[in-house]
Amino acid sequence: MNFMSFKQKDISAIRHLYPFTSRFLKIRGLHYHYLDEGEGEVLLLLHGNPTWSFYFRHLVRDLSPQYRMIVPDHMGCGLSDKPGTAEYDFRLKSRTDDLESLLEHLGIREKITLVLHDWGGMIGMAYALRHPERISRLVICNTAAFFPPGRKKIPLRLAVIRNILPFAVPAVLGLNLFSRAALYMAPYRKLSPEVKKGLTLPYNCPGHRLATLKFVQDIPLHPKDSSYETARQVDENLHSFSRLPALICWGAHDFVFDRDYFDEWRRRFPHAESHYFSDAGHYILEDKAAELTILLKDFLIKHRI
Repeated sequence: MNFMSFKQKDISAIRHLYPFTSRFLKIRGLHYHYLDEGEGEVLLLLHGNPTWSFYFRHLVRDLSPQYRMIVPDHMGCGLSDKPGTAEYDFRLKSRTDDLESLLEHLGIREKITLVLHDWGGMIGMAYALRHPERISRLVICNTAAFFPPGRKKIPLRLAVIRNILPFAVPAVLGLNLFSRAALYMAPYRKLSPEVKKGLTLPYNCPGHRLATLKFVQDIPLHPKDSSYETARQVDENLHSFSRLPALICWGAHDFVFDRDYFDEWRRRFPHAESHYFSDAGHYILEDKAAELTILLKDFLIKHRI
């Protein structure tokens, strides 16, 4: 299935949930998809693995009347192109480069509020480290921009996918194990069939699932890992943003970004407003969309630029 047929044909099935205008930027010959909805102060929403801009649909709908909502799909995810390894290296630096290219293309140099989830935390803060003068506020949801706290290990399920290629390739690419399992493990509440379809829609064949595998394999844990140096710089310089207004919203039922990660954010950002939801999981915006919309609106007004 080529890029254009996927974009035009399959998105119609969830258009009622995702009624936004798709925009594309060509980066190194690849189409990079993003939403650009509303006007005003810029909120940059960055998703993780295996989600895409669909995950932020509630915030885009509810906040775009007052704010400019920019929501990219990382390369290989969502409605962005699905390149192979010969075309794209799927590394943290490249994903930060893509984001930088988008914002330069849009001419956005004013103060930006980052809304971060999962891998979006590391990607967003890597961009912030390049342009600290552009970042005004942080919204942090079940994510990390530092190495695992307290030398804790990543969960066994991630370690197997990251390290055991003979298992990972057929499981993630062939069976879509990562994206499908997340439908049941990431939310606290049961998802509707149409939301499940929306979350997994971009990963509808083995050739479209490579990014979900590469994100796991790119987790930087050791100095020899390809993205370790980029992550180390973010980790060691995260403190330079600790005085920014920050809102931390956390789903308690997260087998990766657990309470230790929440506590580490609070340790590094002691002035942040924080909320810990005992009835939410990793997909906190699926479990607590209405509550997070209210909290975010109040936070933005309280810390108006």
